[in-house]
Amino acid sequence: APQAPAPAPYSPPPVHAAPTIAAPMPPMPVQGGPVPPPAPAPAPYGQQPPQQPQFGQVPGQAPAPYGQPAPYGQPTAPQGQGPGLQVALQKYREAPTGQRWTAQNKYLMRADLSADATPVLARQGSMVMYQGKVDFGYKGAGFAGRIVGNATGQEMQLMRCTGNGQVFFAENSAHLHPIELQGDGICVSAENVLAFDETLQHEVRRIEGHGIPGGALFTMLFQGTGTVIVKTHGVPVVLPVTPTTFADSNAVVAWSSASQVIVSSQVRLRRNSYPGHSGETVNLQFRGAPGNFVVVQPYEV
Repeated sequence: APQAPAPAPYSPPPVHAAPTIAAPMPPMPVQGGPVPPPAPAPAPYGQQPPQQPQFGQVPGQAPAPYGQPAPYGQPTAPQGQGPGLQVALQKYREAPTGQRWTAQNKYLMRADLSADATPVLARQGSMVMYQGKVDFGYKGAGFAGRIVGNATGQEMQLMRCTGNGQVFFAENSAHLHPIELQGDGICVSAENVLAFDETLQHEVRRIEGHGIPGGALFTMLFQGTGTVIVKTHGVPVVLPVTPTTFADSNAVVAWSSASQVIVSSQVRLRRNSYPGHSGETVNLQFRGAPGNFVVVQPYEV
């Protein structure tokens, strides 16, 4: 029989012909510290690894397709506004509606004409913003009213606000105070009135006094059912009326209509008329039954 051929000599495959695969080395644990968890296994070919949920998305909820609104209950921010801007402006949001008069802050007052069909009379130029369908018209005082206003200094240039919406009033960052009247009355200088309901009756009242220019002082009397918005320079103080209550006529803002007001005997017509003069012009003394009040501001007109 023929002899079998001799086997070929063994030759090892070339080392540099095959690609080299190096696995990442796990971090060395610190002596005495926790052992880090093993790295997650790579996703199979053709599948994407799980992604973290976006801001405002519930974990496990699929994001909405491009061009479609977010699902119900998922918060969304307006275009161009991030969550930081929403948080920064949250404290300046409009106060809830539903009431006739609402103070947005101590300098801004809102009248809701939708809550009541009664028009609002406001000082001309006091409107800073309005929402809805609101009409603004000039409210004249008539010939007799202009004569009285010019003679007494209690003239008010008013506008009439009607319609269905909300009107915001302000003037020179003055402090605004809504005073609701329920059949009673209040005396306020025309300079300190910003707005009021048209249902209120207002007229000029005379304060008798001797030794003052013209023989009297004048103020506006508001009576009826409604709200009048009084503006002050700074935070006012409300004092009960007692036999010893006096106030400077340039600093007093309002008082209850049932109070009796007389001019104090210590009246000086001119400021600094002679050396040692106190500088006060006219002092008013208030008298009345318990329950009457006077409002004084930390500012002299």
